[in-house]
Amino acid sequence: MNDQGQAAEDFAAEYLKAKGLKLIANNYRSRFGEIDLIMRDGESLVFIEVRFRKNKAFGGAEESITASKQHKIIMTAAYFLQQQGNQACRFDVVLMDKLDAQHIHWIKNAFEA
Repeated sequence: MNDQGQAAEDFAAEYLKAKGLKLIANNYRSRFGEIDLIMRDGESLVFIEVRFRKNKAFGGAEESITASKQHKIIMTAAYFLQQQGNQACRFDVVLMDKLDAQHIHWIKNAFEA
């Protein structure tokens, strides 16, 4: 991951913590893929994909979360839940084109398993 991608994930984690979520893990990897952030929102675990795009030359941030990417996240989340115990969860996406709160778009329940 490049420095800008890591900065975006760090910014998203801080933004979400300010909204009341608690960080559980970042850059969680399994043989299926990677989840940028795993956080707790009340009783729910939240698996979060962070997308940063400074320009739309290759499509916007939202378009980059393909069905294949969603599948990898879902499989990685299932692996995490097997290790940690099944619990209520959801899949969120954080999109941004600049590293400031005015340019962040948090989509709760962006997709389902």
